[in-house]
Amino acid sequence: MSFPMPTPEVEGIRLTVMPFRSDAVIGTMGLPTLLQLVPSPKNQENKRALQYASGLQRRHAEIRGLVQRMIKTTSKGKNVVPYADYMAAGLKGMHGSGWSTPPVTLWLADQLGSISDELVPGTSIRTISVTPGSAVVAVDGETQVTAWHELYDDPARFGLTHDALAAIRVPFELYWGLNVDDARQIFYDRNVEGVSVAKNLAMSMDQRDFATQLARRVADSVKVEQHGEIVPFTKLVETRGRQLKASGPEVVTLSALRVLVTTALHGRRGLELTSATQRENALPDGVSAEHATRRLVPLLSGLISQLYPQFAARSVVSAPAVLAGIGIAAHGATGWSAPEQVLSEDELFGLLASVRWERKAQYWDGVAASANAKGVLNFSGGAKDSGGRVADALLRPDTEYGRKIRGW
Repeated sequence: MSFPMPTPEVEGIRLTVMPFRSDAVIGTMGLPTLLQLVPSPKNQENKRALQYASGLQRRHAEIRGLVQRMIKTTSKGKNVVPYADYMAAGLKGMHGSGWSTPPVTLWLADQLGSISDELVPGTSIRTISVTPGSAVVAVDGETQVTAWHELYDDPARFGLTHDALAAIRVPFELYWGLNVDDARQIFYDRNVEGVSVAKNLAMSMDQRDFATQLARRVADSVKVEQHGEIVPFTKLVETRGRQLKASGPEVVTLSALRVLVTTALHGRRGLELTSATQRENALPDGVSAEHATRRLVPLLSGLISQLYPQFAARSVVSAPAVLAGIGIAAHGATGWSAPEQVLSEDELFGLLASVRWERKAQYWDGVAASANAKGVLNFSGGAKDSGGRVADALLRPDTEYGRKIRGW
């Protein structure tokens, strides 16, 4: 007589999900579950370690290599630890509610082990199971997954604990039943088809960025007359786009004001920092955030007030390259510039008062912009390319460019 065996039951990792198409679901899972499903991409690129890995681990690494780019020695890899620092700070409450990580996009290279009936009728919520040894790859959000591994491998390094990390839920979407080409296509679509945000615009949205904070404070402190009413200058600042709309009331973009602040704060060095995050611990030597705020807000507010008629006329003054040059000139009046760059406020305002700000090629072609055959100016070079020339022209009236922008 033989002993009866139990009814077979599908084993594996169970996830509660909601479908959004026949071969894809969304949901959340505990962080330990995610790290169990998706091995560390850094480890999978370690050829020596793979020599001693199990067959399942080597297969997973091979499948990942078919749809993902390398992490080691790339900018993607260099971003792992900063990303982990960012997430750790968010988990510790240092960002308040103003932080987020996107859902991770996962591809199951095998079939699901099981799909349950609806848990609650009419909701489409079900449980699925991923069988042991199945290859799950992050086709989008892999840097985040690698950063989660970094945190979990050594939580004390980031001021966290395993218990705190074990309580985290990570949002995800999961695809299965796709071939390698389909998975590659999802990788391409997620990384290429979407319109990427310009770095300068993204910087102007960062509320922890010191230059953005200062730009907003400067705009808030200026009052101007518009249509017979006194209004805050901040109402005339475009905060959602890189360019001004021809029919809109805005006269300058927030990203352009941020360029002005950055170059005024750092001088010519600021040209290379306009697309980099500005933190309070990276200010010029001997300058605190409080000191910089006390000096730059009134200085730049005065400049904007003097130049407001030019802003209202949609002159060249609203171009990032021109504002970069003005900021470099203003740096000399901050009190922390090099001795040979020092200017008084009266000298600074005097240099600006003699400039022809009209959008005309005879003044600005070759300085802040290039002109086509019809004399229409193109400012596509931006602050980094042209800001230094504009500064030279503003600060040295007796040079070729200095005379040109003054119509002499």
